[in-house]
Amino acid sequence: MAERTQPPTAEPSQLRRGLGRTGVWLSSLAATPAAEARKAAAEIEALGYPALWIGEIPTGREAFTHAALLLSATRRLHVATGIANAYGRDPVAAANGAATLAEAWDQRFVLGLGVSHKPLVVPRGHDYSAPLAYMRDYLDAMDQASIELPQAQTPPRMLAALRRRMLELAARRTQGAHTYFVPPEHTAKAREILGPDPVLAPEQAVVVETDADRAREIAREYAALYLSLPNYTNNLRELGFSDDDLAGGGSDRLIDAIVVWGEPETIAERVRAHHDAGADHVCVQPLADSVGTQIEHLRLLAPALLR
Repeated sequence: MAERTQPPTAEPSQLRRGLGRTGVWLSSLAATPAAEARKAAAEIEALGYPALWIGEIPTGREAFTHAALLLSATRRLHVATGIANAYGRDPVAAANGAATLAEAWDQRFVLGLGVSHKPLVVPRGHDYSAPLAYMRDYLDAMDQASIELPQAQTPPRMLAALRRRMLELAARRTQGAHTYFVPPEHTAKAREILGPDPVLAPEQAVVVETDADRAREIAREYAALYLSLPNYTNNLRELGFSDDDLAGGGSDRLIDAIVVWGEPETIAERVRAHHDAGADHVCVQPLADSVGTQIEHLRLLAPALLR
């Protein structure tokens, strides 16, 4: 199937305005009771954050229905999937689902798509031998889907991308790229590959804690899963981290590069570093033991992050 180079109708500039400069990423909502998830989304909106990113894991909520749950609890908040697993639904279902959500909730839905990871995809019965080609063909099929809805435009799409070829695909075929588990140095590299127009939205994990030992303990609990996945470790090696950095839960150097901890102003400085490196939008993920505590941390951070 020949590759199309025309992006969907929505413009990167529209997406940039909708997401704002700083949003929120909450993986915890995938397994939170529905009433608590709705309340959290409404509180995030009330704090002034313009966007909320949610993940999709095999043991948690399906991304599109989860997005509907959160969109229904808010009036202005943009909800983005970070990411909807491309192996989890066929491309026509993805195109129809995204259009349905965008049309029903005033174009507040952003479709973040990705190929996930081999250990999460193969157990579902899929072949993960050529994820880049799979993503390219998936976008072709989405573009060819016929959708008869009274939508103003095709909803914006972003690709989960870390390394050059997926970033290049994101630049050619979507409104931008969503990066995860990356330091500002990666953001600068990603911006160079994407060029000036596509939206670049890195996730930034944060710990509101000034004690170094406790903060790094929390950060290592978060990092453990990602340091077991080759997509992330290969990307970190490209950034100059060694096998020693990746071993034993991550060196202090690696952990401090990926997770920022300390006072709100210290955390805001890291977010600004991503912006200075070329990010349009940074989605902040507070690491804490409950959604309620995460919301409290977002409340503490809001004056520094949203000024």
